[in-house]
Amino acid sequence: MCVLTRLSESLNKKQKRGFLFALGLIALISLLEVVTLKVDGLPKKFRWINIVSNYLGFGLTPSVCICLVYVLDKKTKLRWEFKLAILCELIYLLILSLSIPSGLVFSVSQENIYSRGPYFFIYIFAYFISILYLSLSTIFVSKQFQNRSKALVYPLMIFLGAETIIQILVPDLHVSWLCVTLLSALYFIYCSEMWNQLDGLTGLLNQNSFLNRSKEMHYTNGMLIVFDVDDFKHVNDVFGHVKGDSCLSIIAACIKKAYAKYGYCYRIGGDEFCVLLKNSRNEEA
Repeated sequence: MCVLTRLSESLNKKQKRGFLFALGLIALISLLEVVTLKVDGLPKKFRWINIVSNYLGFGLTPSVCICLVYVLDKKTKLRWEFKLAILCELIYLLILSLSIPSGLVFSVSQENIYSRGPYFFIYIFAYFISILYLSLSTIFVSKQFQNRSKALVYPLMIFLGAETIIQILVPDLHVSWLCVTLLSALYFIYCSEMWNQLDGLTGLLNQNSFLNRSKEMHYTNGMLIVFDVDDFKHVNDVFGHVKGDSCLSIIAACIKKAYAKYGYCYRIGGDEFCVLLKNSRNEEA
């Protein structure tokens, strides 16, 4: 997965960094889980390893979802809600560390035996909130970029939620990190697919996406609307290509604002755009 991330042509540096962080966390937490299983019940001198491994394992778990949210946005500037998520993760780590002496979330006895604490739900709550945050972010980004694959998000989240519940009810199975690893692999495919559908300049769906979509169409009452920009070569010749690109971006934003609710918006050429409406009645709207 790390090699695929490095070689990806559809992900920028920021997104690659996010995936590498997520994969690194998964590897680290999986290793920590193995360590806790191996040292649990060993002589007292291994007790501190048991405590540290459990703390880091429980504490870093929500960070995987935060890293995947970081991947979703191609912009380099961090959004306020992402900064808030990082702050919440830091607060959770602090609360977890303060709970260690009293064993509220988890405890390791003097005989070096791990057990869940009376407030183990704090970890479960933090984990499920991170999954919910990832789910909502994915749905929002998919809608923003007209991703036709956004329906895949729901079974992914149901799958992750179900296996987490199974892990909580039957802790001896130890399936969580196999499922989280699979989730990350599926997210890599999902994000690559999403960005490959987009035109880099305008953020509309690209020509290849249009060609693939039009081949699949079986509409009886759909509509194809085609636009081109009059005298656009004059804009490039007089004001330069940078201004021309800005002009195309603004036009694309107008088309998307008007039609994205009713169909799919594409850039199919230099100054050529089109919209596939699902229903011809939407043209009036």
